[in-house]
Amino acid sequence: MPSLSFPADPGAGSGPGLLPALPECRDRAWARQAVAVLSGDSHRSADTHLLKPIFPGLPGISVYLKDESTHPTGSLKHRLARSLFLYGICNGRIRRDTVLVEASSGSTAVSEAYFARLLGLRFIAVMARSTSPSKIEAITSFGGECSFVEHTGEVYEVAARLAAKHGGYYLDQFTHAERATDWRGNNNIADSIFRQMEGEEAPVPEWIVTSAGTGGTAATLGRYIRYRGFRTRLCVADVEGSAFYDAWATGRDDTEAPGSRIEGIGRPRVEPSFIPSVIDHMIRVPDAASIAAAHVLSDRLFRRVGGSTGTNFFALCCVAAAMMAEGQGGSLVTLICDSGDRYADSYYNPEWLAREDIDIAPWRAALERFLDHGGTPFPE
Repeated sequence: MPSLSFPADPGAGSGPGLLPALPECRDRAWARQAVAVLSGDSHRSADTHLLKPIFPGLPGISVYLKDESTHPTGSLKHRLARSLFLYGICNGRIRRDTVLVEASSGSTAVSEAYFARLLGLRFIAVMARSTSPSKIEAITSFGGECSFVEHTGEVYEVAARLAAKHGGYYLDQFTHAERATDWRGNNNIADSIFRQMEGEEAPVPEWIVTSAGTGGTAATLGRYIRYRGFRTRLCVADVEGSAFYDAWATGRDDTEAPGSRIEGIGRPRVEPSFIPSVIDHMIRVPDAASIAAAHVLSDRLFRRVGGSTGTNFFALCCVAAAMMAEGQGGSLVTLICDSGDRYADSYYNPEWLAREDIDIAPWRAALERFLDHGGTPFPE
């Protein structure tokens, strides 16, 4: 870089070459406008509801469901996508003509396609071919493009290669999720939950239960709980075929697994955003239990919820059963991650369940009995 040379006496002259022209701030005006657009979306999106269903079989336990399905793009990932875009823009990696690429199981890509359209940017989602058709349709309806791979584990390399090919930016939710979100506050999901709980009978939850896809939500919740000094503990639910539970249990971050049938959560590898040290407890939930719990909760809310919500809810029921067995009470919070309408062809399709050899009947009966009469949520 050439050095800048200024005359010793500013008044001695101002001929050509004495004061070099200073460079313009590249794309700074566009970045200001882009941040304003994202901020506008945040202001227009009212905070999501905190539902409180009543379950007769859980005396002394108040259950709260943070309904993230009401975001403009229909899932918890709306918050993450906005944060990832702000992270990329403020780091100077996303500019007015940047091609954006993401590796995703669907919901994050739906939200990112939405924000890419707001900013007039090209967006390409790399995902497994088994991704639900409704998610693919949502991505393309927002102007996004889809590139498919056969196996979930291939998405990372293909996304990075596509970004390099186009001279673009790999949003990389699995690496950036835990660092793109301001875990100390700024209306993140943890801050929202505790503010909404302030007027409740037991305003500080005994447990918050969530599942892990990137690990970013769990990291935000765990860090915020410690930052604010709450006694709340964090339980993370994992699913069949995921590496997270074994990594937490063994302390090994090189754990590998085949991958999950519950879209949006569980991963074949331990993602960089998964922070085991902020997790107090983990529960591995069978796929049949996750899907059965989604069906049971859907019936009681009079609308469908997704499979990851079922995972969350079943793990919450396990925590509630343990608390009641020990004579404890208090409040429990978990998340409704997205709508079950996205999974009409899978979790709510008897033919799909039969092909996957998933029998939800015994789990569903056990959950119904537990919610109405107590005991445990496990089949007898």
